[in-house]
Formats: sequence, structure tokens, C-alpha cells
Amino acid sequence: MDVEILLFDGYDELDAIGPYEVFRLAGARTDSIDASLVTLEPTDVIEARSGLRVQPDGVVSERPEMLLVPGGGWSDRDSPGVRREYERGEIPDALADRFDSGTTLASVCTGSLLLAASGVLEGRPAATHHTAHDDFREMGIDLREERFVDDGRVLTASGITSGFDLALHIVERECGEAVADAVARELEYERAI
Repeated sequence: MDVEILLFDGYDELDAIGPYEVFRLAGARTDSIDASLVTLEPTDVIEARSGLRVQPDGVVSERPEMLLVPGGGWSDRDSPGVRREYERGEIPDALADRFDSGTTLASVCTGSLLLAASGVLEGRPAATHHTAHDDFREMGIDLREERFVDDGRVLTASGITSGFDLALHIVERECGEAVADAVARELEYERAI
């Protein structure tokens, strides 16, 4: 499985880079999974919430196997991030199009609000960062206060570090428990689930 991680200005560093490292470490053990950092439009550099600058690998594919969306910036209306992308609507539209084409969608933290705006969370259980729980309830989303929720083609993780748990779960789902456990050991990360 090729996982594309969709970056935008103001995303939270760990929401994207944590899962990226998990997938890349798994990919070093098996050819069953790989990851790349992508943007919606061509760009040379993306700046994350805390200032990390990343040169993306390219733009999102028309039909990626999995597209993971990080969170960051939902609570700050004056800065780049999820709130701004939610209001612009381009990423939610792209997510809806990719989902309709068969792409599995995943999110970490408030990236789930971009999934919500795309319509894919309607009637599905989902997790998000605790600061967005009230927003989920107002939107009528079936909020689950869990580290992550796997609803088949839509996977959501709650807060920032839960992205490790989600990524390890995806590795286990795609590559097996032994690979996921080996990656967790290399990261010296104790799996929550």
C-alpha cells in the first residue's frame, strides 16, 4: 500500500511526520507499504505549525491507495491550518473525489474535520482531538473518544501522538503484526492498542 500524506501550511508536524516515519520504517522491512509527502497543488516548500519546512515529494495522486490528512490549526482562526483549509473547501472536495474513486482515507487529530467537511464521516464513528469534540457533536458526527477508529475505508486518530497508534495499526493491517511490532520496537514506542 502506498500512503500519501497530504500536507498544507499550518499542519501539525507530528501528525504527519510520526506516521510517515512509521510507514517508511515498515517499508524498509517489507515491500508492502510506502509513504510520501504530497500537497494538493505543486509547491516547493510547506511550513508546518511550529515552523518545520518540508519539501514535498509531489502532488496528491488522482487515486492513491490511502490518503492521510494531518491536523493542526483548528483552534486558531488567524493562522494557516485545518480551519483555513476547512473554510476554503479545496482539500475537502479533493478528499471526497478520492474517496469516491476508491481511496481509503485516514486522519490524525483535527485532520478529521477536513474529512467531516468532505462528507465521508456522515454515519460513521470517528475520533478527533479533544479540542474539537464539541465541533464534532455540533456536526452530528458519531464521536468516539478512542485513540483511533478503523471503519474500513475511513480511519481517524484522536490526538497528536495517537497518529503513531493509527500508523502502527495500518502497518499491522497491511503487513502483519510482526512488522508492526518490529517498527514499534525500533521507535521504542509502547503500542496503546
